[in-house]
Amino acid sequence: MRKQRRFFHSFRDAGRGIGSCLRTERNMRVHLGACVLVVLLAAWLGVGRAEWACLLLAMGMVTAAEAVNTAIEGLCDFIEEGHNAQIGKIKDIAAGAVLLAAVFAAAVGAVVFLPRLLGCIEMLQRYI
Repeated sequence: MRKQRRFFHSFRDAGRGIGSCLRTERNMRVHLGACVLVVLLAAWLGVGRAEWACLLLAMGMVTAAEAVNTAIEGLCDFIEEGHNAQIGKIKDIAAGAVLLAAVFAAAVGAVVFLPRLLGCIEMLQRYI
């Protein structure tokens, strides 16, 4: 019974961490907003199951990278309050990981959405 209780507490703790990240980090809220737009656009365009899987993985990759970046930055700030070149490099690398995840997620979005959006534009041009 005790191990099961600890198991459920880990979910509670993780939920608190996600909530804290959303409350304190503007970039996490931006990523969440982008995820909502992607889900709405994907539903509107009727993307297939495989494309949904790719989009969900990409969104998860970006939001997880942002959460890890936030944790790394918080730990670095806790360890070293003043400026430290090595801490700065660590923070830059963590931020770079988020940027890489976001760029590749945008590429996934382009592969999934651009052909459909271009098809919609072509269809609209026929009626104009």
